[in-house]
Amino acid sequence: MDLLAVLLLVRSALGLGWFWTRQFWVRVAFLWWGWQIVCSLPHIGLGSSQALTQACLAIRFPLMAAAMQVWTLRDAESRLWMSRVLVACCAYFVLQFVMQALLGHNLFGYPRYIDGTLTGPYAHPRAAAPFSRLVLPVMMLGCAFLVARSGRAESDTSRSVGTGTFLAMSVLAVLVLGLMVLAGQRIPMALTALGIGVCALFYRPLRPAAVVGALSLPVLVLLARFVAPQAFQHLVILAAHQLSHFWESHYGLVFTRAMVMAEAHPVTGLGYDAFRHACANPAYQHGLPWFSTASDGGGAGICVQHAHNHYLQALTNAGVPGLFLFGGLVFACLRALWPVRGAHHAWRIGLFAAFFIQEWPFASASDFLNLPLGGWAFMLLGVGLAEAEHRQSVEPNPYPVL
Repeated sequence: MDLLAVLLLVRSALGLGWFWTRQFWVRVAFLWWGWQIVCSLPHIGLGSSQALTQACLAIRFPLMAAAMQVWTLRDAESRLWMSRVLVACCAYFVLQFVMQALLGHNLFGYPRYIDGTLTGPYAHPRAAAPFSRLVLPVMMLGCAFLVARSGRAESDTSRSVGTGTFLAMSVLAVLVLGLMVLAGQRIPMALTALGIGVCALFYRPLRPAAVVGALSLPVLVLLARFVAPQAFQHLVILAAHQLSHFWESHYGLVFTRAMVMAEAHPVTGLGYDAFRHACANPAYQHGLPWFSTASDGGGAGICVQHAHNHYLQALTNAGVPGLFLFGGLVFACLRALWPVRGAHHAWRIGLFAAFFIQEWPFASASDFLNLPLGGWAFMLLGVGLAEAEHRQSVEPNPYPVL
């Protein structure tokens, strides 16, 4: 990531040019980055040199995506190989999930996590989130293959598919959702279902199969009660308890603490990584009448590394202006990724859906620029931007499809 970011700047200075900086999404990214730096300066934010350094280096994530867009994935062969790599990664995740679900351990000997969730290729439950993003474009490649086998062009979405193709797509959707249920993590499972819905919105042949997948989800969760009771406990029992007692839950208290910090610093926030460095400050350990009235807001015991939501993170780091700039960055990236008819239509839809669920606001999330999930997200963004760049070079007048 760092190498791509630095070499893009070097190559731009040595002759590639700076044309890529004229893109709307890049300009918004620089505005967001600049305001993060301002808010992290001494006497404005917390004044930590670590926070200022991290704010300055944050631009490497968007720069990596831009490098993939205008440099490393400019030719069709590179994009083809990248798609193959991503399919292989997805298959590797599936292998590790299935092996752990059936045998009780993954290839490295790691068992299920203590709460029953599948860890895939990791020792801790970190696999379901990146897999939920990665599986969407790969699933859409499968849909495009099934449509092509039926004798239709991939971009021909005006007619419904045959019975065989419908059944195959339905099986594919149910298998993806079933695997996410087995994984046992609530947010990745819900985001996967949302992502399939987004894909179906843009890809007409998938719509009937998406309905089948939605109808199968309650059945899959019920089956998990018997074949994977720990996953059922995590998905249903724990989720129901947390939702019914949200303000007293850890998530509700973290949300309240973030809002307390934002209310105290609405314009500039507290600088980069504000929640990590300021959460334990007694000045913020109280509730809000219009959120949670807990006397100490959960105290220092609720403090974690980030606010568990990208938009809350933007708000605490850089105040209301930072929140608007972050929202603008998300909008600009989705605008650049907007899928249109043409070659690789289904693949582009999957990449759009992956970034869409990555930045879905009503979900718990890891740190925006955290690895590995942030790396997966920006890599998929770069692949999607490269596909969009190719589309613009061969299709000067694209039009949206709904």
